[in-house]
Amino acid sequence: MNDYTWTDIVIPLAVFFAALISLFWLRKLAYDYLSRLARKTKTQWDDIVVQATRGPSSLWCLLLSAVLALAVADISHTWQDRSDKGLWTVLALSLSLALYNTANSAIQFYEQKFKMPKGSAKAIRTAVIVIILPTLILGLLEIWGAPTSFLLVLIVVGVLAAALALRDSIPSLFAGLQLGATGHIKVGDYIKLETGEEGYVLEIGWRSTHIEGLDESTILVPNSRLVQSTVINYGRPIKKAKEPFRFHTRLHLKELTGIKARNLPDLLVGLENAPDSMIYYHTHHFLEEHNYLTPEPANDFALWVSDALGDEVLGERLASIDTFEFPSLGALRERLTSIIREYLATNSDLRDVPEGREFHFIKSVSVILETPYVAHDLREFVEALRKLSLGCLYFHIFESRLRLGRGLNDFSIWLEDSLGESELAEQIARLDPYTYTLEGLRSSLIQLIEKRIK
Repeated sequence: MNDYTWTDIVIPLAVFFAALISLFWLRKLAYDYLSRLARKTKTQWDDIVVQATRGPSSLWCLLLSAVLALAVADISHTWQDRSDKGLWTVLALSLSLALYNTANSAIQFYEQKFKMPKGSAKAIRTAVIVIILPTLILGLLEIWGAPTSFLLVLIVVGVLAAALALRDSIPSLFAGLQLGATGHIKVGDYIKLETGEEGYVLEIGWRSTHIEGLDESTILVPNSRLVQSTVINYGRPIKKAKEPFRFHTRLHLKELTGIKARNLPDLLVGLENAPDSMIYYHTHHFLEEHNYLTPEPANDFALWVSDALGDEVLGERLASIDTFEFPSLGALRERLTSIIREYLATNSDLRDVPEGREFHFIKSVSVILETPYVAHDLREFVEALRKLSLGCLYFHIFESRLRLGRGLNDFSIWLEDSLGESELAEQIARLDPYTYTLEGLRSSLIQLIEKRIK
């Protein structure tokens, strides 16, 4: 056993503290200079490195001071070897920490700068850990003289297994990074793919992008496919409606009532007692069945009076009624009956039609059905207009206005009440739908809304 004097202890301690004080002073000078230099440069990398190494550099000062103290200490070879290994271990840990801090700060910087998807940033951090941790373990095993062959084999096998398992995910991961770096597509954008999928971007993950479709469904699109496809980006969302517009359609059935008219007084009585569904059918069924024709065809009453009764004057007066002027079927009925009453008051010719040519009153029976289309703003609304059926368009423009007694079409009501788009609502309300084909009406609506969006 060696005999130690007080100098064997004091000298190493003096060297340690002297070196520690000197190194910390030099460290302060160095970081003050590097900080000033970093503020003058445009790049962020020097700031990242300075901040990431500031903490571990204190430990490096301690380690170097300990190395110098051990160099002058009179200790056995065994303890010298163990001390060296311990210091190398601490140094390896601190270097790994500094490397991770640098990588993490860089990831945070680019995540904010390019608005990278959170999933992509998390995947990169995981990859950094996967690289640093095995390297650190191998280094520590090498320092302490432990065998590393088995661990190397495990690492190689693990890397190969991971590469095999993620062979489909890796392209999407890099595509996600590309999306974040370019910023061409961001959360909240309304996009449309060449394959037809469209909607608002809810989230850009590390593997796929989540899109909310017009029917409120969630569409998952792999990032690799998103990068390779032609994508139309309509930009950030516009004003959201207080309540979404839900598109409906309806099935239309006709029912023979058994009521019929042989002359003009019979027609007047039938009109006065007919339900709204009967008035609606005889003034609108031709319009819907022959939606490709324009302008508005005559109503059934005018056609029967002209053809069956042979009274072209009265038939012309009935045909000249502009259905668009009336806010309800009751008002339309009153106009029809008033014209016939005026005519009967001045004409005594009450001829009957031949048997088989009577006017048969028919009523319309409708079953209203929901469609998958929902609009939360003007952009979703116009995209839904492009896709919905003519029956759906007919329901919201014609049937809701007269048969449901709303006085306005559903589109104008929603634009006014839920979006505050008074001017656009008025423009659509002023459109006379009876002077358009249904396809022509669809085109006019789309043009008005697109003009407002732009």
